[in-house]
Amino acid sequence: MKTTVYNPSELEVEFAKALENIKDQLESNLPGNRIIDIENRIQTDNPIVRFKLQDADGDPHEIVVKVIQTPDKF
Repeated sequence: MKTTVYNPSELEVEFAKALENIKDQLESNLPGNRIIDIENRIQTDNPIVRFKLQDADGDPHEIVVKVIQTPDKF
């Protein structure tokens, strides 16, 4: 599939949704931390997935993942 639109691309959007869908798997790989909320800005250029976490002490933390597809190389 050739990418014709990059702002955001279909693949970027699908990847951002996939990150949200694997919340439980991500959480199981983050000992002592719990994902309490996910904010998914899918329609922005380079979608942003913001994970709000809480550690074992009850302290809040945030991890932000920006999804960027580089130009196709054909």
